Order: sequence, then structure tokens, then C-alpha cells
Amino acid sequence: MTKTVLGIIGGSGVYEIPGLENPCWESVSGPWGTPSDQLLTGRFAGVDLVFLPRHGRGHVQTPTSINYRANIDALKRIGVTDVISVSACGSLKEELPPGTFVMADQFIDRTFAREKSFFGPGFVAHVPMAHPVCPRLQGALLDAAKEQKISHDAGGSYICIEGPQFSTMAESELYRSWGCSVIGMTAMPEAKLAREAELPYAIVAMVTDYDCWHPDHDSVTVDAVVKVMHGNAENARKLIMAVAPKLGPERQNSPLGVETMLDTAVMTAPAKRDPALMAKLDAVAGRVLGK
Repeated sequence: MTKTVLGIIGGSGVYEIPGLENPCWESVSGPWGTPSDQLLTGRFAGVDLVFLPRHGRGHVQTPTSINYRANIDALKRIGVTDVISVSACGSLKEELPPGTFVMADQFIDRTFAREKSFFGPGFVAHVPMAHPVCPRLQGALLDAAKEQKISHDAGGSYICIEGPQFSTMAESELYRSWGCSVIGMTAMPEAKLAREAELPYAIVAMVTDYDCWHPDHDSVTVDAVVKVMHGNAENARKLIMAVAPKLGPERQNSPLGVETMLDTAVMTAPAKRDPALMAKLDAVAGRVLGK
């Protein structure tokens, strides 16, 4: 049985995790460019943790400028086995007020200016995304939120927009008509890339506002978001510390079979594979490169 190495991607307001044993910031280089920041390694409750601030410490990366491929590659390269994303978002439902943590289980990708795959010409692969969130990780997060008495909700769709601008009223109402629960700017292509890297993934969507559809919140401002974000960040740290022992040091495989997803995803015949692209995939797809 393999050991758990839990990767945490921290969103807006979550730039570090205090309380880890033997904390150490490490630089991880890879062929996809530079990650958002160094990776913080440590241990808690017997579980190895790796933390990466998605926007970088000091919040220097926009949702579009984040190098999502470098981030996921770095987590995979350092040995992460499971990924929990912590992300600030807006609510599209009255019953999900600011301060609520939504463990979404579906995504709608409306981004258009980002690299969305590790694969390409010379090495083609198509991974399934019908169920993008690992139920084992989601279940542990829900148990931890209940234990910590954090207001939370299970399931729902997260719609990811390009940003960095917030939505227009028409867009906000459109997404509500689609039945979306929350709106954010960073879950995609992050979840897709995690799947390509055979990393089980779950998200904690931390509601900071009601977007612009709500009659009492006809516009979203950074000031208003930041006020809620500080409280969310503290709860996020509590949640992460509570979920680590629930996953435990001895890892259980994802019920979705994410760890072997590439076995049936690669299309390109071995003789036709691009050596240069294969070299870049040494961490992400190293398990299947020899087949």
C-alpha cells in the first residue's frame, strides 16, 4: 500500500499553512515552466502534505496567468498522490451565502485563454471527465467540515470563467438558469490537468459573495470579497488539518480508478509518439510511457 502525500492548492487568501511539522519551502522545476511559487512540504497527523499557493505568495498571478500545467506537474513530480483545491468563489444560489464551503462535484469550463492539456500533436490522449471529483476526497472533506462546524454544502456545479473581470448581470443570470451553484476563475483547467496526471482531485469552493445577481449585491467589489475571505482562510486551514487524519498515512485508491486513467486514454501508436513531448511527460505520464 502506498503512502498518502496530500497536495493542497491554496486559492485567494490561502497563501500558507501554519502548524506543519518540519515545514520547508522547496523549489520544483519541470519542463512546463515555473509553478506559481515554491512548494511548502511538511507533515501533519502522520500525513505528508505539500502546499502550493495558486496565485503565489502576495497574490501575483491572475487566473489566466497561472501556469496550471507547471503547478500540476510540480505536485506530481514531488510525489503528491491526491489533490485538494481550495478556491474562492461567488454564490449563484440564495441558500449558499458568503462563508459557505461548497464541495462541488461538477464543473463547467468557460475559459478560453489557457493551456488545457499536457498532451498534444505527437502524443494524443483523451481522459474521461464525467465525474471530475473523487468521492473519497469529497467525503473526507464533508466529514471534516461537519466536525469543525464549518457551514458547508455537498455537490453542485462550479462554473469557471476566464476573468479577471467579474460577471455581467446577464452572465450571472445565465449561469443561474443553468443550475450552477458557484462561480469562480481557477478550477479549470486545473481539474482536467489533475485527471491527466492521474491525481484524484476535489475542491473546496469558499463562497465570498453572491456575484451580481442578488438584489442586495448588485456588484462585486474586491473590498467586500476580502472581508469574507479572511474568515474563509482561517476555516480553510482548520479544514485542511481536519481532513489529513481522515485520509490517513496509508493511501486508499480512488473509487473512480483515477490512478490508472491513462491506460485507456492514450491514442498515439508507440512508433508515432513525439520523443520531445514524451520527455516533457516524464512525471505526468511516466507510468505508461514504457508501454
